[in-house]
Amino acid sequence: MSELPFLSLREVNARHADELKAAAARVIDSGWYVLGEEVAAFEREFAAYCGVRHAIGVGNGLDALTLILRGYLGLGVLAEGDEVIVPGNTFIASFLAISENRLVPVPVEPDPADFNLDPARVAQAIGPRTRAIMAVHLYGQLADMRALATLAERHRLLLIEDAAQAHGASSRGRCAGAWGHAAGFSFFPGKNLGALGDAGMVVTDDEALARRIAALRNYGSAEKYHHLFQGINSRLDEMQAALLRVKLKYLDEDLAWRRRIARRYREGIRHPWIRLPEVREEEQHAWHLFVLRCPRRDALQQHLLAHGIHCQVHYPVPPHRQPAYAGGLAPDLPLTEQLHREVLSLPIGPILRDEDADRVIAACQSFECPA
Repeated sequence: MSELPFLSLREVNARHADELKAAAARVIDSGWYVLGEEVAAFEREFAAYCGVRHAIGVGNGLDALTLILRGYLGLGVLAEGDEVIVPGNTFIASFLAISENRLVPVPVEPDPADFNLDPARVAQAIGPRTRAIMAVHLYGQLADMRALATLAERHRLLLIEDAAQAHGASSRGRCAGAWGHAAGFSFFPGKNLGALGDAGMVVTDDEALARRIAALRNYGSAEKYHHLFQGINSRLDEMQAALLRVKLKYLDEDLAWRRRIARRYREGIRHPWIRLPEVREEEQHAWHLFVLRCPRRDALQQHLLAHGIHCQVHYPVPPHRQPAYAGGLAPDLPLTEQLHREVLSLPIGPILRDEDADRVIAACQSFECPA
């Protein structure tokens, strides 16, 4: 029985090997490797893709979120000790960016239908120290940004998008990154738009924030050897920018294929113990991950592995239950913890064939749930 990997990055990148090698050669031959024309060009192109005015390339997705919050601290919009509402069921980076800035993460339960922030629960969590909402577009589907934007405006809160999994996702014709005051993207190799190493981006329409982050990422400097702020070194490098420029051209095509595979899964899997993801806008979901729920998740994963199908769990332990936050966060989040016990991610991506998807469907359908 042949193995079906969760995702083969070698095959993903092999489709564009000649263009990627030409882009790499262009950078090597240029003699300019940090904050050059490739970064500037990719920033312009990605800003245009998202429909925003500014894009600032940084080292990774965590730095993108961290620098957004740090930028607003420096601008006086936030102060240490302020609270940021964040979904409890997210990757720990969302929490780390908040904590790193000496802000307080306030995790809330998600909407069980789409795994994203529940605006009603967000409204209940807003308190006197709340200054921001961080919406995580989990698995590639936008949170209910219209409702969250209404809440943010009513309470004069920042609305920040963690769009690390949502490249190309949209809602009502507006792309991820263009809904909030600022958004952070990750270009980790496994993302829908993935680099061949670590890379990230901040996008925003806020010119003052954009200028500040552009300096903060570069030792706090907007002019060489002149430092306005106590910054860090988090610069998207020329090589990754050049490679990402190649792959950006194919993002919409890849998204269309992901949607095709997701539709095939949703039409074909009809198992009483398997709960499929719910979708508000079918053609707006980026499908970075196809995540189902099963109360016998571990047994299902072993069953699929016995059929040569490799799956992953995103994520087994929620951030508030990680040792990193031991004693610091102790909310009652039963739904979040249930989700983390039940979620399983099936293979999906631009190289998955129809027959591969059919194989996954057949294996899911043959699962006999243990007592």
